[in-house]
Amino acid sequence: MSKDRETSADIDLFSPITLGGLALPNRVIMAPLTRNRAAMPGNIPQAMNARYYAQRAGAGLIISEATQVAAQGIGYPATPGIHSREQVQGWRAVTDAVHEKGGHIFVQLWYCGRISHPDLLPDHQQPVSASAITPAGEAVTMEGMKPFVEPRALATDELPGIVDLYRQAAACARDAGFDGVEIHAANGYLLDQFLRDGSNRRDDNYGGSLENRSRLLLEVLDAVLESWEPGRVGVRISPENSFNDMHDSDPQTTFNYVAKALSGRGLGYLHVLEGDMMSGKTGIDYQPIRAAFDGYYMANNAYDKARAQAAITGGAADMVAFGKPFLANPDLVERLKQDAELNKPNEATFYGGDETGYTDYPTLGK
Repeated sequence: MSKDRETSADIDLFSPITLGGLALPNRVIMAPLTRNRAAMPGNIPQAMNARYYAQRAGAGLIISEATQVAAQGIGYPATPGIHSREQVQGWRAVTDAVHEKGGHIFVQLWYCGRISHPDLLPDHQQPVSASAITPAGEAVTMEGMKPFVEPRALATDELPGIVDLYRQAAACARDAGFDGVEIHAANGYLLDQFLRDGSNRRDDNYGGSLENRSRLLLEVLDAVLESWEPGRVGVRISPENSFNDMHDSDPQTTFNYVAKALSGRGLGYLHVLEGDMMSGKTGIDYQPIRAAFDGYYMANNAYDKARAQAAITGGAADMVAFGKPFLANPDLVERLKQDAELNKPNEATFYGGDETGYTDYPTLGK
């Protein structure tokens, strides 16, 4: 969508919207939610994943949990990939289930980079990043929590190989029946590690200037666009989220630039995690970022119905992504329409396990 954004006072959270030729019934988007329930070994989507997503097909759009583009991109146990034949087949069952319920689903493409551990990676290899800066905190491994290790800075001549992994994953996403893809450039993972100067101290063409720090993301985007029309591609950013030990010296300037750099390609949307989900605070102005991008703006982070409605009707956002509310409320859209009470999520079942706290949340009247 171009700058001729809708201005009608009749448009609200439940108004339809057309995204890349897809007729979305509402603007309530299911945000990507890591649940660590892929079948192991192989990180393969399985039957309960198909049931989970199909239950939430009332969303205007589902964005899948973060999905690694390669085995070396993994950062957490039992998270799905989209690079093997078995994974593509597993995802095909998910997308078929969502489509049978009338829904739409994009896959979020993910490479964790330094937010990983040798225990999770092929041949016990060292995690990689923009620079050899060890993040504070601990990695989740099959044996429990372990301190992050120092990552290896990717050599310049390795970066085309990283881009190619996204290219292959984007092609696999078509084979798996997805309606589109979202490039995960947020929350301290590899592409974000290149964007923000707290994790990027490089002195080659991928470090230093805003143009250089944005280069890998734009190269990945161009590779993805070889398989997907632009309107079916979104990008997620998190300008000031400190999750995974991230920071930038000037997030306003950095992400104003990134939003502008992503424009001119006809992309479907820019998905922005506003503020810091760790502190709950917001320190920058997100409207210049919205203004710099020439497509739909998807807002995210702790929105409720009232705040989401205000963002849509006031023109601050075109769509709003909900996370935890969708986790516990498969029929979230209907509950929001009716101002019905929401189920409370059980945090003990967020990550890993069986269908308890996954597919057993009740819908209205049950």
